[in-house]
Amino acid sequence: MRSFLFLAVLGCVASTAPLLAQDMPADYQQVLSTLGRQGDFKASVLKVNVPRNDVSVTVAGVKTPTPFGFGGWVAFTKGANAEDVMMGDLVLTQDEVNPVMSALLDHGIDVTALHNHFFWDEPRMFYMHVHGHGAAADLAARLKPALDMIGKSAAPAAVSSTLDTAKIAQIVGRPGDQMGSVYKITVGRDDLSIKEMGATINARMGLNTWAAFVGTNESAAIAGDVAMLAGEVTPVLKSLRGSGISVVAIHHHMTGTEPAIYFLHYWGTGSAEKLATGFKAALDLLGH
Repeated sequence: MRSFLFLAVLGCVASTAPLLAQDMPADYQQVLSTLGRQGDFKASVLKVNVPRNDVSVTVAGVKTPTPFGFGGWVAFTKGANAEDVMMGDLVLTQDEVNPVMSALLDHGIDVTALHNHFFWDEPRMFYMHVHGHGAAADLAARLKPALDMIGKSAAPAAVSSTLDTAKIAQIVGRPGDQMGSVYKITVGRDDLSIKEMGATINARMGLNTWAAFVGTNESAAIAGDVAMLAGEVTPVLKSLRGSGISVVAIHHHMTGTEPAIYFLHYWGTGSAEKLATGFKAALDLLGH
């Protein structure tokens, strides 16, 4: 099975080598069973999908399908002393934020960030980053009450897209993945070495830059996330704004990492070529 390194982030500046499929450990199979959700195991990371297929979101009047930026996740990887490190990003409606936060905190799961990814979204959507250490089965059991509160609505209608994805990939210089009507390019920060409890924090654990495209060649929308070192923040901001792309959030996803990583969420509309060129200009500022 092939998949390009998602870092995902979380997404490879230095490499586009395919990931090799791995046999899933028994305790990770138990995680999927406990949570009642789908996931996959690659690059020593179990990634569990928590998509918001139940919510129909528009951004400034543009219909946006789930893969455009509403696919939550949690990831597990082995650290020192056989303990797992868990990180994740849960996509929530504003009414879900505080009940889900309480369920996480009451069961010993840390909340490390809460923020928006968009302006002018309807309904308003928020992103909650979660973090925990311990045995995988125990983490899953503690996480389940919060996940069970998410997403009880009917599935929204599909969104169509007719993008020239080969041209987008050529401009960006990296291939992407077709996810329904969304074309998504994910680039990992493999130039950085970040560990927690001996575990490598890689793209699938959330250390990545990505861009999602939807719409037509003439009228497209882009949304994404840029993972940056401190010295990269201002140049990337200037580049995105110079390309006419809106910056909607700047924050941490992880606490206590060395070096510190900053994440920037952006959104814009225009021709697919213009948007891809703007993303490429910002991407070229990373990892130097």
